[in-house]
Amino acid sequence: MGRVTTRRRVLHLTDGAVSARPDTLVVEEPLEIRLNGAAITVTMRTPGADVELTQGFLVGEGVIARRDDVVTVRYCPGATDNGRNTYNVLDVTLAPDVATPDTDVTRNFYTTSSCGVCGKASLDAVELVSRHSPGDDPATVAATTLSALPDRLRAAQKVFASTGGLHAAALFTTAGDCLTVREDVGRHNAVDKVVGWALEQGRLPLAGTVLMVSGRASFELTQKAVMAGIPILAAVSAPSSLAVDLAERSGLTLIAFLRGSSMNVYTRPDRVTS
Repeated sequence: MGRVTTRRRVLHLTDGAVSARPDTLVVEEPLEIRLNGAAITVTMRTPGADVELTQGFLVGEGVIARRDDVVTVRYCPGATDNGRNTYNVLDVTLAPDVATPDTDVTRNFYTTSSCGVCGKASLDAVELVSRHSPGDDPATVAATTLSALPDRLRAAQKVFASTGGLHAAALFTTAGDCLTVREDVGRHNAVDKVVGWALEQGRLPLAGTVLMVSGRASFELTQKAVMAGIPILAAVSAPSSLAVDLAERSGLTLIAFLRGSSMNVYTRPDRVTS
């Protein structure tokens, strides 16, 4: 299994003083995802929770919706020419009744650590239709509960504390109880790991939950929340216009600039109580 962090020697300069010292870096490595033996994408990620990441990605792409849709997920031995297992290739075997997605050029894409949809070959391939309807979720959350979430998320970022180089996503109940936290060099990967955890636990759709993310609220993160049936998405930074548009169409409550007692509620403000 790959390491989450690595050490490098750096030259540190401060106030005219120069010193050599070790620095801890977050690891970024490629993960190739295969479906029934056929490669469908490569994502740059931090090793760890790869099965969760892969299954969460497939939920976000509309390929699977429950644990029974997957028969096996395994690392591929012989992933290199010398037969060594790099733990950077995962093959998912789908249940016989689950359709394999179209793998033509409009569906294959390469994802970086910063963007999960930037390689899509057509606009039609970007927005997907969810099997769940977060707009029908009657969940509400108190503003005081939301205000406490960023600090709780930051406190749970154990690898970030040593590297400063990771995004995080956490799933909370509307009462503020933390269900799970995942870190990754890619913000979309962190969300996929959270959704993959929920799939493994048989908790999809994620009704009555709040997804808290450490960065901005992009279109892709909003779509992943919708695909998982999450009714409330909160972010510490700004949303994009497409994220707000999608949240409005889907009935998802989108909260951004969540910092202390201050926040902007862009859609479905009826879910936020005083």
